[in-house]
Amino acid sequence: MRIPYFKTILSLFAAGIITGCSSTAPKIVSTPVKNIDSIPLKVKDLSDSQLKDWTNSDLLTDTIPGMSVNKAYAEIIKKTKPSPVIVGVVDSGVDIEHEDLQGVLWTNADEIPGNGKDDDNNGYIDDIHGWNFLGDAVAEQMEYTRIYKRLKPKYEDKTESSISTADREEYNLFKAAKAEYDKEYTETTQTLEQYRQIDQQLTAAHNAVSAELGTEDYTKEQLSDFQPQTDQMTQYKSMLTQIQYNVDENIPAALKELKDGIEYFQDRLDSHFNMDLDGRAVVGDDPYDITDTDYGNNQVSGPEPDKENVKHGTHVAGIIAADRTNEIGIKGVSNNARILVVRAVPDGDEYDKDIALGIRYAVDNGAKVINTSFGKYFSPNPEWVIDAIKYAAENDVLIVNAAGNEGLNLDEKRVFPNDQEVGNSTEIADNFLTVGALNYEYGSGLIADFSNYGKANVDVFAPGTKIWSTTPNNEYEYLQGTSMASPAVAGIAAIIRGYYPQLSAAQVKQVIMDSGLTTNATVIVGGDRSNTKKFESLSTSGKMANLYNALILADQIAKNN
Repeated sequence: MRIPYFKTILSLFAAGIITGCSSTAPKIVSTPVKNIDSIPLKVKDLSDSQLKDWTNSDLLTDTIPGMSVNKAYAEIIKKTKPSPVIVGVVDSGVDIEHEDLQGVLWTNADEIPGNGKDDDNNGYIDDIHGWNFLGDAVAEQMEYTRIYKRLKPKYEDKTESSISTADREEYNLFKAAKAEYDKEYTETTQTLEQYRQIDQQLTAAHNAVSAELGTEDYTKEQLSDFQPQTDQMTQYKSMLTQIQYNVDENIPAALKELKDGIEYFQDRLDSHFNMDLDGRAVVGDDPYDITDTDYGNNQVSGPEPDKENVKHGTHVAGIIAADRTNEIGIKGVSNNARILVVRAVPDGDEYDKDIALGIRYAVDNGAKVINTSFGKYFSPNPEWVIDAIKYAAENDVLIVNAAGNEGLNLDEKRVFPNDQEVGNSTEIADNFLTVGALNYEYGSGLIADFSNYGKANVDVFAPGTKIWSTTPNNEYEYLQGTSMASPAVAGIAAIIRGYYPQLSAAQVKQVIMDSGLTTNATVIVGGDRSNTKKFESLSTSGKMANLYNALILADQIAKNN
């Protein structure tokens, strides 16, 4: 599916001086990293500081499969600075008041803040840092729930033989959506009940043993030394020991995770699978009419005071561009990105209309890179998003997209958004870069157990397991997913576009793919130890994104352009 714009040319590099042709580009005296299969595997667990910074690590020197960000800044970027590049973050929204993001936001210079007017005549009033296409909406259904609900009155009691030829495709969509709804609803209900039972048992065990030991935060050693006097206490000790040793954390932390899980699955039942929910009602538009564009507002941090609903987008923005100069928090991959916020992804599945208009909004307001860390497996209007992707391509904008978190082969299972027409595997544009997620373990566990993959439909891999980044209200947290891998690559793209603006979006995409690191390792796929594949077979490039190598390759191509 992915047709290389350039051949992989890392093998053509040799040590020597490669001079950038852009006035802002650094002078590069570097040799690309390669031959990584000869390095030893890291056998020790990562320290807290290593884990928080592993995205920036260098595989050759640290034996951690990061993107060589620190090495690139130390040896190539140094004191040079690329031109600013606007990066559109189409997501749940961003806490624009976060201490580590305030200095890296896009600001619409043509709009007068707070005057209630559309000063720049772009159709959006007071869009200072972006636009909120969700208005006050937060919780939403899954797309298959919406499809099932919408088509149920028409097809619920119909047999297949009674369906006309004209309705056959829609009927099949209804059946597929109903099947997915039934499966997910059942699994969620069962999992919720399991969590509740475990929580009840673990809480009883913890309370009883805590009373005996005189502390709630007992250590493994204290629990090991504890001598139960009854069969019940013996069972409690056995249960708690399994948690402490197998999960490797104290019991209060395990209980908190259980309660968080209970809340998560209950919330899914209350919103994602709730057939009576109309989360869109507060927005005031028709989400199935692409011409109905007069909706939303400029509140890109969302409607809730605690900003909890924008955690995902805030985390993504920090990975891309958290201020590298303020000596607080974290350092984003890019030192030149300006985050343009597009709030279009609710707690549930996004609407095709919001995504299509959000991409167009980012393009029209100067974004040269757009990050799309979301996805779904049902899409009633994929053509709207396809047209937006084509629009971005026409305007030389690179879209960096998360592959998804179900451990699936995307060559066999279609996900939205993507760069294909329905029923056709040919790419509709050359500006769409799909990213899978890496784990910090270099070896058989290199691929994150949740990451989707696909030789034809995933382009490259990047760090996505336990990523430390910004969260609302000046906080920081570990999150994981291909949602975290995609912005890491978007950060690389922003740097390349800042140093080498003469390179097209398609060229930047190919630079990132061709310059990555590869390995001959056989890795576990989908978290299933019985399912192993060669790492290089899991994406089009067969590589891990690497900023250090990408700068070298970009410089070479720019010089020859």
